[in-house]
Amino acid sequence: MKEITLSDMHGIQIGHAQDEEHATGCTVILCPEGAVAGVDVRGGGPATRETDLLNPKNMVQKIHAVMLSGGSAFGLDAASGAMQYLEEKGYGFHLANHCIPIVCGASLFDLSVKDGSVRPDKEMGYKACIASEKNTFKNGCYGAGTGASIGKLLGDTYAMKSGQGMYGIQSQDLQVCAVVAVNACGNVRDVESGEWLAGVYKDKKIVDPLQLFDQISNSNANLPQGNTTIGCIITNAKLDKSQCNKIASIAHNGYAQAIFPVHTMSDGDTIFVLSTNEVKAMSDAVGVLATHAMGKAINKAVLSSQECYGLPSANSIKGAIKDEK
Repeated sequence: MKEITLSDMHGIQIGHAQDEEHATGCTVILCPEGAVAGVDVRGGGPATRETDLLNPKNMVQKIHAVMLSGGSAFGLDAASGAMQYLEEKGYGFHLANHCIPIVCGASLFDLSVKDGSVRPDKEMGYKACIASEKNTFKNGCYGAGTGASIGKLLGDTYAMKSGQGMYGIQSQDLQVCAVVAVNACGNVRDVESGEWLAGVYKDKKIVDPLQLFDQISNSNANLPQGNTTIGCIITNAKLDKSQCNKIASIAHNGYAQAIFPVHTMSDGDTIFVLSTNEVKAMSDAVGVLATHAMGKAINKAVLSSQECYGLPSANSIKGAIKDEK
């Protein structure tokens, strides 16, 4: 097996745009010729667009883009930029003399990082599509991950910076790639060693969430709002809508391996799956690779992020933790 990126995959474009001053952005994954798709929403507070049509019982068989964005429900407007871009290019379903692209999406909550007055909109979504023509992608504090943070069990005061990440893997002809923006209420651990990479940061150390729940489990209070990890699995495997939905479900194991706690009432955790339908493959093999790729992409998102907006990062606290030991 070898590591790949989306630029190694046929028929897929990825790009992002961001407003660094206001700590928000969006990341688009375009499949102009159409891709079979599925989705699984596990979190209790999602902000999503066009997820119902991915149900296998519904008519539409292919979509043309997935838009991941900040801005909470406001950020769903970024998908309109992808609609405009695809329509101008003539990509979509041609009905009644109109070209109608299908763009699905999900947004994370980053409104509290700065003042929240600026959110991803149609213009920003369009800019991300233009950037996708050169397959522009950076791990870390870019795109949908610009204002992302993690470790908010004790509120924003003890949170850490996160971002977006990509990790792909190829087994023979089968390609599976994960893209994710990590904005979790919980901590993030290394999927290989199990060690905490970032999370609730207090007294110069990352606090084990289990210790916190031991203190608050009898409380009637809710966990802090404003989270959600959103991602997408892209594969060249031949899959139908039912299989794409199942792979999306399986890929949440990657979330569970890397994030704890995950899928809480205050997260809107969502995973899309896109299949370009090129290579025969065992669907369970796709699920295994998707789980692995998603966990590694989450780790990349955290390890590539830098200290900003008053939030420390995994890189910035290394010295502090070492000194404490």
